[in-house]
Amino acid sequence: MTTTTPQPLTSTTGKAIDFWPAKSKKVMKDEWQRLRCRFINSDPVGPWDEFILSEWELEACGWEDFHPHTETNFVLEGELHIECDGQTVILRPGDSARVNPGRTGRYWAPVYARMVTIYGPNPDGAESHSFRYSENLSLGRSAAVHLYSNSLNVGTT
Repeated sequence: MTTTTPQPLTSTTGKAIDFWPAKSKKVMKDEWQRLRCRFINSDPVGPWDEFILSEWELEACGWEDFHPHTETNFVLEGELHIECDGQTVILRPGDSARVNPGRTGRYWAPVYARMVTIYGPNPDGAESHSFRYSENLSLGRSAAVHLYSNSLNVGTT
């Protein structure tokens, strides 16, 4: 049996198999305790030519951002609501949906959601922006929203 050394977070290593060791999910920001994620194969910083895989958990909270790449969510547990350009879908375990590039996607879990997310290529390295986080989800809309209008490095180290 051959063992391998975990590879650093890069898109490809040139080897037959790229391997990334497991790491725990972290809160996005100290004041956003109900939103946790881990980026699996790369942090979404700068340009990337392949996909970026991540895992997210939302506990009775919502998240909104504009992104220059596609974002596909596959729900593992709970219920995830996604809104974009006036259209809303509700995903349950096994469901998936994609928000296409150049749009603002809003994602919220009335109670809890855990999902795998795939970011499509971003070869120009354009940054996501217009971040909003909320915990008060009355009528599917946030009553108390924190707006972060500047770009935010969402990668974890």
